[in-house]
Amino acid sequence: MTITFQESVRKVGSEAYGKTYGHAVTTADFSDTAEVDRHVASIAARLNEALASVTSLVRDEIADKVAELRGDAASAELLSASVESNVDTILHALQHRIAVDRITAPAAAVEYARRLAQHRVPVNALVRGYRLGQRRLTELIFVELESLNIDPLARVATIQKITRVTFEYIDSVTQQVVAVYEDERERWVENQHSIRTLKVRELLAEDTVVDAEATSVDIRYPLRWHHVALIVGYPETDDHPDQLSRLHRFVRDLGARIEVGGNPLFAPVDAATAWVWLPYRSLPTAPVERIRAALNGFDDPPHMSLGSAGSGIEGFRRSHRRAWLTWELGRAHASRTPITMAVDDPGVAIAALLAANGAMLRDWVGEVLGPLAANTDNDARLRDTLRVFLCAGSYKLAAEELNMHFNSVKYRVDRALHRRGKPIRNDRLDVEVALLVCRWYGPAVLLAD
Repeated sequence: MTITFQESVRKVGSEAYGKTYGHAVTTADFSDTAEVDRHVASIAARLNEALASVTSLVRDEIADKVAELRGDAASAELLSASVESNVDTILHALQHRIAVDRITAPAAAVEYARRLAQHRVPVNALVRGYRLGQRRLTELIFVELESLNIDPLARVATIQKITRVTFEYIDSVTQQVVAVYEDERERWVENQHSIRTLKVRELLAEDTVVDAEATSVDIRYPLRWHHVALIVGYPETDDHPDQLSRLHRFVRDLGARIEVGGNPLFAPVDAATAWVWLPYRSLPTAPVERIRAALNGFDDPPHMSLGSAGSGIEGFRRSHRRAWLTWELGRAHASRTPITMAVDDPGVAIAALLAANGAMLRDWVGEVLGPLAANTDNDARLRDTLRVFLCAGSYKLAAEELNMHFNSVKYRVDRALHRRGKPIRNDRLDVEVALLVCRWYGPAVLLAD
C-alpha cells in the first residue's frame, strides 16, 4: 500500500525508523546500483512534490532550536527561502544523481548568510541551523523510505547513499555560506567601526555620559541643535545593487529640499536600512508636513518613519526612540509601496507603545500627563480619580464608584488637570490610555519625584 507524504510525516520519530534501522549494519553488500538509484530518485521525487510541507517542517525545527535565527518578519521570510532552496537543491541532486562538487550554494542561502553577518548573529548559529536542518530532513527521508517495500540490503544501500549525499551537500554548502558570512562580516565591521558610527551608537546608550562638543566634532553633526530623527529603508525585495548609497543620496537630497540647518547625520544599520537625524538651528515648524510635501518630488522614496523634534543629546536620543517605535509598527504592513509614518500621526503612538520598551513608554506618558505623571502618592490619587471620572462620564457616577462626595471628585479632577498643565480637549483618548498605563505599569513609567 502506498501512503502519502503527509500521512507518513505523522510517523516521524525514533519509533518510526529506530526499529527498522537499529541493527548494526554499516556497509551493504548490494551490487545493483541501478536499483538503489531508482529508490533514491523515487524518495526524492515524492518529497519534492511536498516541498512546501518539507520546508515548513525543517524551518520550524531550526527556528525552534536556534533562538538567534528567529529574528523579525523579514529575517523569518529569508530563512524560509534559504531552507526551501537548500531542500530543493538536495532533493534534485538525489533525484537526478547530480554530483555535490558541481553544486554551489543557492542564492537565497548566500543572501541569508550575508544578512546574519550584517545583524551580528553568531556564525555558529548559522552552522547549527544547517546541522539541525540536515537531521530533520534525514528523519523525513527515513519515514519515506520505510513506506517502500524493498529488499533489506537494497534498503541499507539506499540509506547509505542518501546519508552520504546529504552529508556531502551540507558540508560543502556550509563551508560556502560561512565564507560568505565571514567576508560580509569583515566588510560590515570595517564600515560599522568607523569613528562616526561608533559614536552614534554610544550616543544612543542611555547610560553613556557624552561630551557634546567633542562628539559633535567627531561625528560632524551639531548635537546641541534641534533634531528630527528618521529611519529609512527600502523593502527587502528590492534588488538594487547598492541600497545604502541610494539611501544616502535620498537623505542628502531631502535635507536640501526642506532646507535643514546643516548636513543630515546618516548611520547605516544594515545593507538596506539607515538611521538619520535632520539638524535645525531652532525648533522646526511642522517638520513632518514639510518632509511629506518634499517626498512628492522623488521617484523612488524609501519606507520612512519620523520621530518628534527634540533638542540636545536627550532630544537626539528621544527622537530616535520614537522613530524606531514607529518603524517597528510600519514594518507590520509589509508593503512594497513606500510608507511614511510619524510618531505624532493620530493613533500611531497608542498603537505601538504596548510593544515599546520602558524608556519609550515613560517618555510618552510624561508628555501626555506632564507633572501629573510624577511618582507621588498625591499624584497617584489624582490620576486614579481622573481615570474613573473619564471612564464614568460624570462626577456623580465617578463619586459612586469611588465612594466619595460629588464635590471631592470635582476638586480632585480640577487638581489633576491643574497638575497636567492643560485642559483635556481633542487628546482625551491619549489621556485615558496614559492613565491606564500608569495604573498597569506603576513606577516603571512614572516621572521621578
